Amino acid sequence: MKDSIFRPAEILLPALEKGIDLTKWAVVACDQYTSQPSYWDEVETYVGDSPSTLRLTLPEIYLEQTQLQVSQKIADIQHSMREYLKQNLFQSYPDSFVYIERTLSDGTVRKGLLGMLDLEEYDYHSGSSSRIRATEGTVLERIPPRVRVRECAALELPHIMMLIDDIQQTVIEPLSSQKDKLPLLYSLSLMQGGGNVKGYRVQGNTACTVQEALDNLAQPEAFVQRHGLPQGTPPLLFAAGDGNHSLATAKACFEELKKTLPESEWRSHPARYALVEVVNLHDKSLKFEPIHRAVTETNPQGLLSALKNVCGVSRAGANTKGQKITVVSADGMETFLMEKTTSNLAVGTLQNFLDQYLRDNPGKIDYIHGDDVAVKLGQASGSISFLLPAMGKEELFPTVILDGSLPRKTFSMGYAQDKRYYIEARKIIF
Repeated sequence: MKDSIFRPAEILLPALEKGIDLTKWAVVACDQYTSQPSYWDEVETYVGDSPSTLRLTLPEIYLEQTQLQVSQKIADIQHSMREYLKQNLFQSYPDSFVYIERTLSDGTVRKGLLGMLDLEEYDYHSGSSSRIRATEGTVLERIPPRVRVRECAALELPHIMMLIDDIQQTVIEPLSSQKDKLPLLYSLSLMQGGGNVKGYRVQGNTACTVQEALDNLAQPEAFVQRHGLPQGTPPLLFAAGDGNHSLATAKACFEELKKTLPESEWRSHPARYALVEVVNLHDKSLKFEPIHRAVTETNPQGLLSALKNVCGVSRAGANTKGQKITVVSADGMETFLMEKTTSNLAVGTLQNFLDQYLRDNPGKIDYIHGDDVAVKLGQASGSISFLLPAMGKEELFPTVILDGSLPRKTFSMGYAQDKRYYIEARKIIF
């Protein structure tokens, strides 16, 4: 298993003897609730002075602050990491996977496996044939702020979720029937309606069995047969589901580090890997939700008029076939068909238009999880929202394999409260 691209890691968790409140410790992924400052205000009040991953991560809502304020937050994060290590707030679990069962807001249970992924096997560029790929277009401008957080950080805390296409359920699901024999690492309720989560330690022979199952998924002959592809098509084993830009940031930081070290050192450096949770695309709890667009500080009527001209928009009924979007503004809500398409998906055609429009016109775009939030934003003065249809998850792997990455922010794996919460950590600096 030495060449496996997903392997056990030295997992750090809050030390039980420190009496840390795990509900205050675990905070939702930093790229959520970016249009809802009240959410993060409530988290800040709830956490108070307690040890928390809120002090070890940078909620992206704060990226809108001044450069000086953001720099101070990053410095505070890196200081907190060093202090938490100095205070021995962590307990180490070497050579371990973590089998995770997350009870979501609808009562279903999502199964996952936490481990570290080899960044040498990852390429986020469109058209990549690597075994680890992005599912959506990577916006290079979004990487530098994340690099500033990670490049001098002592720890990484993952909200990255990778997908495997394991229809026979050979990798993660067998652990469910063995969990009573696995050491329970944590069991907690998550703040702000996040449901519940349990984590079990996976090591030794059980970990080897997991890696063997993954290696079997990546066998070239089995791969092309499973997807009906031409012989010689490079296997895709891991596709980024959530945290695409965080994974790209880890890759960028590692590539810069490689320039400063001899190969003998960077090959074994902890920053070569990124801690991620792997989920089976065929997990019954896994649902693809659309990511809507909201444009604020704009002229809604002017934007809609431009959309109609550029994309050949016409009113659409419930049975209309084609690329449909629902437009929400202070004038109401209506569904339209875009006839002049520039992508295979409605989200791509709309995104291409918005990118061009906002280069020449005022407006600020945000990517919204949840219909209610998108509708509320669209109804505000000077704003307009676009509600998009969901993408079928069975389309994901074939599309990435054959067409390359999807338009950015095409889908979300569930609602904001069901995203990954920061719990585990790993050292990435010696």
